[in-house]
Amino acid sequence: MKIDKKIIEELSDYLKEFNLTEIEITEKDTKIKVSKNNVSISNQPQIISPSSPATSSAPTQTQNFKSGTEITSPIIGTAYHAPEPGAKKFVEIGKKIKKGDTIMIVEAMKTMNHVPSTADGVVKEICVEDGQPVEFGQTIIVLE
Repeated sequence: MKIDKKIIEELSDYLKEFNLTEIEITEKDTKIKVSKNNVSISNQPQIISPSSPATSSAPTQTQNFKSGTEITSPIIGTAYHAPEPGAKKFVEIGKKIKKGDTIMIVEAMKTMNHVPSTADGVVKEICVEDGQPVEFGQTIIVLE
């Protein structure tokens, strides 16, 4: 198997740019995972169990069970609550929103991506701070 060093370098750059600890890419039967101080390449599927000792030592976002409709980040980037510093926030706790309303902006690679609500509801919880890095699939808002 030939390893494309450009992919590893690009993933390493994403680690630095988005202040991530780990990132992986899967293409056909090859998976490349880059993490700080660790690079692994595997042709075997990897199963990570939430009950494994490695993950149970530190609480994570996935161990918190939330009731309500969770809206997740569609991309990796930096979350912003308002269109610009000092402007009115898109959502506040207790605010009623409709499907399609912008709830947050996630900046990725110098592009501001508006994140729409995927459901109607009332904002129960805002799970990320303004300016905080977010991962793909991370819960950013919980609706009632």
